[in-house]
Amino acid sequence: KTFKPKKNIPEGSHQYELLKHAEATLGSGNLRQAVMLPDGEDLNEWIAVNTVDFFNQINMLYGTITEFCTESSCPVMSAGPRYEYHWADGTNIKKPIKCSAPKYIDYLMTWVQDQLDDETLFPSKIGGCSCVPQDGPSWLSHTVIPACPCLPGVPFPKNFMSVAKTILKRLFRVYAHIYHQHFDSVMRLQEEAHLNTSFKHFIFFVQ
Repeated sequence: KTFKPKKNIPEGSHQYELLKHAEATLGSGNLRQAVMLPDGEDLNEWIAVNTVDFFNQINMLYGTITEFCTESSCPVMSAGPRYEYHWADGTNIKKPIKCSAPKYIDYLMTWVQDQLDDETLFPSKIGGCSCVPQDGPSWLSHTVIPACPCLPGVPFPKNFMSVAKTILKRLFRVYAHIYHQHFDSVMRLQEEAHLNTSFKHFIFFVQ
């Protein structure tokens, strides 16, 4: 089962092509190569595509162990005895609260999904038009083509990098909790190779 509905990147969009590029590079087994910004691509869009992908990966990985991560087995959200995480989102919950791991992760994944679904934060169409030849006159790239699926475009906000960093920092906590509290369950399910590859990919990307 999945923990939250999977966030889909619209098929046929430029971001979908970027995701396919990332998956193809990942398939080669070279994780360092897989996280590198492709030539000529927009950094914000690359970060957005990968953030959605990591949300989906973590969503799926955590979904496999939710029956072991309960209010009684994990009364606090932690990654070992030294690291305990309290939840606050700055809007609905302004003062950090202590809560169980499943509750914390529910808050976290809902909070991330709300931001990924917000077109002002994570625009699925960032402007420009793939229906127009890129080597044509500059004015042509700003021409609105009737019924063109590429338009209208929405730019990434100025604080996008800060938003993405906060999301990735918090998603890291789910990996940390799984490794510290549930790795035995992951081993029993024979999911460790998948978890390790996903986490290694994540660490290379955020570096």
